[in-house]
Amino acid sequence: MNAIELELEGLVVLEPRVLADERGAFFESYNDALFTELTGYRRPFVQDNHSISHAGVLRGLHYQLEPGAQGKLVRVLQGSIFDVAVDLRPQSDTLGQWAGVTLSAENHKQLWIPPGFAHGFLALSDCEVLYKADAYYQPSLERSIRWDDADIGIAWPLFGDPLLSGKDAAALPLRVALIPADPKLVGELDRQ
Repeated sequence: MNAIELELEGLVVLEPRVLADERGAFFESYNDALFTELTGYRRPFVQDNHSISHAGVLRGLHYQLEPGAQGKLVRVLQGSIFDVAVDLRPQSDTLGQWAGVTLSAENHKQLWIPPGFAHGFLALSDCEVLYKADAYYQPSLERSIRWDDADIGIAWPLFGDPLLSGKDAAALPLRVALIPADPKLVGELDRQ
């Protein structure tokens, strides 16, 4: 497996070694020891989530507050997505910045998103997405940030107006979302 570190510390794209022949293909999608070696992260996954979306659906940007912050290992089983993570770590030099990568059933890439990031994706086609989480879903700790927040400036590869859930359409801008956690974080955004 090959690991590619993205511009935001902690985000890692994992590319498995695919063995293909006339019968089809095989690859190891997860190996705990190798995952720990490549990411430097060691915490067991406790929940698998399976998301099915039509082309043009945008999900996110979702995160959970401490003590329920989730790390996610995201991969696509069918179709393709533009997967995005936004840095929400208070002490990070890249607070409020984003990184994105195209994940597809064809490229077999996975994105490791450690705790402290918001996560979202745009379905580039009808798709099925599977992601492992290292903390359980806790509705009382769940939050959302606007997908189109100008302070973040995500360059979504849109091909029309995205289809959003009511929750995502009503999500808060990053500056407002950060205030309950620590009003000083808004000032940190201004200094970057």
